[in-house]
Amino acid sequence: MKKIPVYAWYFPNWHPGDPLNEQWHGKGWSEWRCVQYAAQRFEGHQLYHPLWGYEDESDPAVMGKKIDTALQYGVDGFMWDFYWFESTGGYRLKALEAFIEAMKTRKNFKMALMWCNHDPVYVHPAPYYSPGRELISGDLSEEGFAKGADYIIEKCMTQDWYMTVQHEGKEKLYFIMWALQKFAAGLGGIENARRVLDAFREKVKKVCGKEVYLATYPTSLPGYGNGKPEEVTEYLKAFGIDGCITYGWPVRPDPDDVWPVTQYSRYVDKGIKLYEAYTKNVNLPVNITVVQGWDSSPRTVPSDMYEPKRAFTYEWITDHKNPADFKRALLAAKEFYQSDASTGDFITLTTWNEWTEGNFMEPTVEQGYSCLEAVRDVFGTQEEPR
Repeated sequence: MKKIPVYAWYFPNWHPGDPLNEQWHGKGWSEWRCVQYAAQRFEGHQLYHPLWGYEDESDPAVMGKKIDTALQYGVDGFMWDFYWFESTGGYRLKALEAFIEAMKTRKNFKMALMWCNHDPVYVHPAPYYSPGRELISGDLSEEGFAKGADYIIEKCMTQDWYMTVQHEGKEKLYFIMWALQKFAAGLGGIENARRVLDAFREKVKKVCGKEVYLATYPTSLPGYGNGKPEEVTEYLKAFGIDGCITYGWPVRPDPDDVWPVTQYSRYVDKGIKLYEAYTKNVNLPVNITVVQGWDSSPRTVPSDMYEPKRAFTYEWITDHKNPADFKRALLAAKEFYQSDASTGDFITLTTWNEWTEGNFMEPTVEQGYSCLEAVRDVFGTQEEPR
């Protein structure tokens, strides 16, 4: 029996010393501060804390523990959030460098990069007044993209641990561009964006000896979800996109929900239906995701009031998050993946460590390793697949 590949999204903001973070938040800051000072937003609001403590992910030993634990519980790799800006270059790279160092003494673990080319906004934490203001532009020129691309080709895509998928009879290097519309806007249109991406493909093939599998997150694109998948597919193909990923599930409260609480069990019910819905919305391969919950309130100023529609961090909170419902979502994902309806190559987990968005595989003080145990129970490990 071959194991279903399972990858967890990894958000690298849990280390001090990043120059931009220190410019915006002060020396020694990391996003752990938001977890440490998070406030309860309703009676009985369960906040979660890391069982391993507030560790520095830029320490290769710490990163090595994450990798080893992931493998032990059936997570085969990380889908890594990568940041590179026109004006400043790399952002949050110390964690990535720790991953690269840790992998020098490890094998059988994979990683793929997602270029997060959105505009970072001030949400660590977001104030009630003037929330979500832009900190730096995610727009890229051709030269800016090329500089970031050279970094990831050299540091990551040339490595044996970089993730690949089979496509068109070839083993291709998996790479994700998050915001296609923004990428095109910064380059003056789709035609220029396609030219730049094609040049990236050629460079990767020349340096790495393998072609690129280019993926994106499609749910905000023109025509998505309108019942005409051919429209968004045509748009994607204009960029040369090969397939799609999914990330998170939208939080849609029920009519009887009272702000800011919606039940996790219902959230899971709705999320399970998205496996098929998201797959049908695009006539390209789609990789589904399983979401462990949503609570972005740690990204709000704890002394401010928590009211809706202030910023994306002032959002509904999934209450009564529990391993049983999470396992139910995993089982449904496995069943869908094994069905004829599935078009994907793997399943992702949202996420490994988005502590301030309320989803994480890392063990908690409150629930221990229960979510990782659920992953292992459903999918097994590389040595003992299920």
